[in-house]
Amino acid sequence: MTKRIPTYSICNLLGADQCYTEFVITRISDFVRTHPDLYFPHRHSFYQIVLFTAGSGSYSIDFQQFMVEPHQVYAMAPGQVHTWEFAPNTEGYIINFNESFFTAICHDPHFIESFPLFNAVSGSPVNLLDVECCGEVQTLLEKMLQEYQQDWEYKAEMLRAMLLQVIIALSRHLPRLAQPPVSRHQLHVLRQFERLIEAHFRQKRLPREYAKMLYITPNHLNALVSAALGKSAGELIRERVLLEAKRLLVNSDLSVSQIAAELNFEDNAYFARFFKKHTGVSPEAFRAAYSRGVVSPTGVGEPEN
Repeated sequence: MTKRIPTYSICNLLGADQCYTEFVITRISDFVRTHPDLYFPHRHSFYQIVLFTAGSGSYSIDFQQFMVEPHQVYAMAPGQVHTWEFAPNTEGYIINFNESFFTAICHDPHFIESFPLFNAVSGSPVNLLDVECCGEVQTLLEKMLQEYQQDWEYKAEMLRAMLLQVIIALSRHLPRLAQPPVSRHQLHVLRQFERLIEAHFRQKRLPREYAKMLYITPNHLNALVSAALGKSAGELIRERVLLEAKRLLVNSDLSVSQIAAELNFEDNAYFARFFKKHTGVSPEAFRAAYSRGVVSPTGVGEPEN
């Protein structure tokens, strides 16, 4: 049987008798104790926010490796591949929630994506909070955990309101680190572009194809991406293709030819040239190096911290 990167839903984590659940909050120590074997590469179908308050260890998110630090927070969107190895003394909070937790009462189907936590425009998925922000967020999470553990009336509504407070508190902190020099409307277009890339990167590789779907010119699209990210629209598309190629190379037993076909390259040779041109190594070398633990997000070398 072909090995694939497993994708877990909240239902998978909690068990079939709790499949109706759209939201979960737990302490890190309780989660690790309940899921001691969930350390291999996997994806989620839900959003996740983690705040570390103590401990050590490491984890990776899409080929970026991070060391656990107190006051550190990370936010992951559905589909990202990650692994973790936490020390026994690691503590903090884990929030898992489905997009429908908000869209059930919100007419905007992309409500969550309007915040800077879960999109590439805001930069790193991991940030270190200052003492004031961390204290504010930790207090909210502790109250949320207490609410979650009770069976009070309007529990889901209260948890939804408290989660929104957490997301706003983090979003107010994170943009101060690096605010893209573009307007709110331009950010909205960029996030639409990101969503379109996610949906079509296997079939569409040209900026003009996305510009057409966005009802803007290719030059306008390139200008927006360049102003916010310092790169071209074509680079953003290419990076998504390369990310998926890396995911498949290290987390599946598909052959290079099968990966080329899955990503809709004309043939194996074209895929190999594309991959080597932009990473500096062949697909086979990347796979072999990663198995030895010496692959960085951009190629072969020591993992990044």
